[in-house]
Amino acid sequence: MKKERIFSVRKARYEIDMTRGPLFGKLISFSVPLMLTGILQLLYNAADMVVVGKYGSDTSLAAVGSTGSLINLIVNVLMGMSVGAGVVVANAIGAGNREKASHATHTAIFISIIFGIGVGIFGVFMSRPLLEMMKSPEDVIELSSLYVKIYFAGLPVTMLYNFGSSILRATGDTKRPLYFLILSGMVNVVLNLVFVIGFKMDVAGVAIATVISTAISAALVTACLMKSDGPCRLYIKKLRIYGKELLEMTKIGLPAGLQGSVFSISNVIIQSSINSFGSITMAGSAAANSLEGFVYTSMNAVYQAALTFTGQNVGAKQYKRINTICAQSLIIVTTVGIIGGIGIYL
Repeated sequence: MKKERIFSVRKARYEIDMTRGPLFGKLISFSVPLMLTGILQLLYNAADMVVVGKYGSDTSLAAVGSTGSLINLIVNVLMGMSVGAGVVVANAIGAGNREKASHATHTAIFISIIFGIGVGIFGVFMSRPLLEMMKSPEDVIELSSLYVKIYFAGLPVTMLYNFGSSILRATGDTKRPLYFLILSGMVNVVLNLVFVIGFKMDVAGVAIATVISTAISAALVTACLMKSDGPCRLYIKKLRIYGKELLEMTKIGLPAGLQGSVFSISNVIIQSSINSFGSITMAGSAAANSLEGFVYTSMNAVYQAALTFTGQNVGAKQYKRINTICAQSLIIVTTVGIIGGIGIYL
């Protein structure tokens, strides 16, 4: 009885019941921590650019800022798979299928590590050839290549955090991933200053700081899943691929990843054109893209909320609620886009 009471308190504190009651307030409550999570990630990236731009070499800002479109192109398919994992877990939770939720959780964490290692190795060896294809200037390409190599070397922990936080969000918990990101972000800022100012590591310093801080957030998310009392509790010994759940994740996640990749391909082409104008133009574009990202990530949070709410209600066979989720999400995302767009423009 005591254990059940503790679990119910935790559930009330961290999780949202998506299958019963009014939706609008719950969509807002779910989306806002996601928005703050995305904005914090951008702020930490902005901190990287501020530190390296002020205390690094003259071309450091351009080197860091110009790699974003390439990195996003390569990892977007994996990010789509994390979306697929979240939807499958949400669907299982809505249906009350504890076994399926457990299988999906262990499959998701397992493939996050395997894919992270595989794509990370690819990125380390292919970083310079890909940057050369993007016409990166000679005064920037060495630093850009170094930054990309270090980023991809740390890709397994990045994937682990994204898949793990996607599973937590599927249960209705968007707060703890935010708390973990706040802590790791503070570590990131401190390490940036230590590595760049103290050890004069320039671009390598901010890249290593990013990997270390991401590893901290990944460890916290993993520990959270391992201590969970629900169906998504993680057991290291049970990590494996469950074919049925992987197929469902792929059916949902692969199209989502390809959709994001198509968008990223256009950004790579645009970045290639910007690179031809030299490092000063590249630095200006990088600064502007950071601002644009605040609006995009806020709108993307509503998209993530709509996916999760829909997944749980499909699982619970509450089909009448899905049209309401869609309509109210469109209202919220349009409002966020208008307010954010005008704010950034001003």
